[in-house]
Amino acid sequence: MKILTQHFDTKHNTAPFSQIKMEDYQPAFIENIAAAKAEIDVIVNNPAAATFENTIVALDFSGNELDRLSSIFFNLNSAETSDEMQKIAQDVSPLLTEFSNDITLNEDLFKRVKAVYDQKDSLTLTTEQVTLLDKKFKGFSRNGALLSEEKKLKLREIDTQLAKLKLTFGENVLAETNNYQLHITNEADLKGLPEGTIEAAKSLAKSKELEGWIFTLDFPSYIPFVTYADNRELRKEMAIAAGKKAFQNNEFDNQEITLKIAKLRFERANLLGYTTHSHFVLEERMAQNPDKVKSFLNDLLAKAKPASQREFAELTAFANDLDGIDHLEKWDGAYYSEKLKQKLFNLDDEKLKPYFQLENVLNGAFTVANKLFGLTFTEIFDIDKYHEEVTTYEVKDEFGEFVAIFYADFFPRKGKRNGAWMTSFKSQYIKDGKNERPHISNVCNFTKPTETKPSLLTFNEVTTLFHEFGHGLHGMLANTTYPSLSGTSVYWDFVELPSQVMENWCYEPEALALFAKHYETGEIIPQEYVEKIKESASFQEGMATLRQISFGLLDMAFHSNNPTEITNIKAFEKTAFEGTTLYPDVAENCMSVSFSHIFAGGYSSGYYSYKWAEVLDADAFAYFQEKGIFNKEVAKKFKDNVLSKGGTELPMELYKRFRGQEPKPDALLKRAGLI
Repeated sequence: MKILTQHFDTKHNTAPFSQIKMEDYQPAFIENIAAAKAEIDVIVNNPAAATFENTIVALDFSGNELDRLSSIFFNLNSAETSDEMQKIAQDVSPLLTEFSNDITLNEDLFKRVKAVYDQKDSLTLTTEQVTLLDKKFKGFSRNGALLSEEKKLKLREIDTQLAKLKLTFGENVLAETNNYQLHITNEADLKGLPEGTIEAAKSLAKSKELEGWIFTLDFPSYIPFVTYADNRELRKEMAIAAGKKAFQNNEFDNQEITLKIAKLRFERANLLGYTTHSHFVLEERMAQNPDKVKSFLNDLLAKAKPASQREFAELTAFANDLDGIDHLEKWDGAYYSEKLKQKLFNLDDEKLKPYFQLENVLNGAFTVANKLFGLTFTEIFDIDKYHEEVTTYEVKDEFGEFVAIFYADFFPRKGKRNGAWMTSFKSQYIKDGKNERPHISNVCNFTKPTETKPSLLTFNEVTTLFHEFGHGLHGMLANTTYPSLSGTSVYWDFVELPSQVMENWCYEPEALALFAKHYETGEIIPQEYVEKIKESASFQEGMATLRQISFGLLDMAFHSNNPTEITNIKAFEKTAFEGTTLYPDVAENCMSVSFSHIFAGGYSSGYYSYKWAEVLDADAFAYFQEKGIFNKEVAKKFKDNVLSKGGTELPMELYKRFRGQEPKPDALLKRAGLI
């Protein structure tokens, strides 16, 4: 246990994964919580008058070891979990919630924070210090410090319940993903599938000591299957299995949990004096309130809907001509879209994949970061990793100064949740004159190498890698004094700007020439393919935009209204989707119960931020295009005003300082082919 309750005596203070035993976690949490409480007591019992330094700064740096432990444990619970780990998570989550409430509901502590806050105007503080002071004060006032004792108790109760419910929600989705497999023994059923997908399915069957081929709901298996399999019945089976995760009235059903989460969030917001959960959340976002979000989404909807209906009609006519299918179902969408794309652009993922070997794409991201920000990434072998498939890198700047540690974890495995994300094992901050550098991780689920082929990415996976790497750069280049304002600790609708802007380089011939090389011949991707990638970038963009808007509106439906009236989740979801549906509804399916972004993750009332950030990213990249996509001056402005600044100032101020103006939606609409 000792290993988790002290400063790590390792290179760059990296996490000593190999020395951590499962039984170490719980005692370490208990000890670190006690130590953090003692630090809070020192602040509260300080006989000197409250000052910015002895109260606000001391509070921000308190619980550092606990934060470190939490980041290690919960990151592994997402990337490398087990039944034992999930059990520990269920046990320690209430302890952490209780500790967090002990702080925000500590009257004596709040009095000291408020004393400093009340004299804010007479203090000579930097912009970052003013932001920290505001954040600390709101951290109390927005979390119950002004409530009566009785209401504070109620708040604690709600928070404890929510912490457990969110964990269970995610565990149920993971269990349902793992519990399904499509076992094919008739080779004819593989018709249409790419060779690499078939090979991966065969090796999965072999690992389970079965004949034939196994397909699962993990994205590298599921996506190619519904995109390429000619057997419509099997596509239907897979699509329905994916859509009914946690909606099967079994032990992993999330219907009741989803409703409980929505209702508890509403109750919590009311308790704190807010109309709904969305009103509470959006007060601390660029968008400010639910009306602004809904009007943003509905404005986009008005522009995207005519395009999406045209695209859907075109797709339906195409499927009818090809196979006599007169009405499309959800399991037909990806299949016929891919065929239509091939017809229009003579371009399919299988043609492109040989040019996108994972290692080359990753090196491409590194090279882009080098050209823009002067960073170098060197693989190192003398720090611990939590799984043999993880690769570790030391990141340095153009002067050879140490910038960050970067962990890359790219393949699916049992115990790792689906999707792709960036996270950190250690935050950046400056203390006692020392700039503590961050440890950043990108976790994805790409196709594993097989006996005959390296890991080859679809173009969509290439943009995913660049997206997560953009978040990674936001973490790596952080350069703030206080840990709670560092890196990606920014307003939620600003956090996707660095990630989404990075995707743009994937479409630029100048950038593709750096990494899109055939894995066997080394030939650079042909110019005609590059042109087709650019041309096809806005293919079915209306439909894609409509889909994103529908998720944003569903999120707002749950969180910007009173959910106590909801009795049937499926019916509620259908109503929320009414203005955005193209495909017929599938009775057995319900999205809400596996919508982990908003019910297990941090995106509640925030899903709109993907589209919001797209407006920012298209506008920002238009600036790069204007000056040159590797223009050092623009890159420096982006690094100095966005990537390094974290949450030290209001996002719009940072953006305007980078861009010289507020963002306009024109660049996005133009890029998406909607105007």
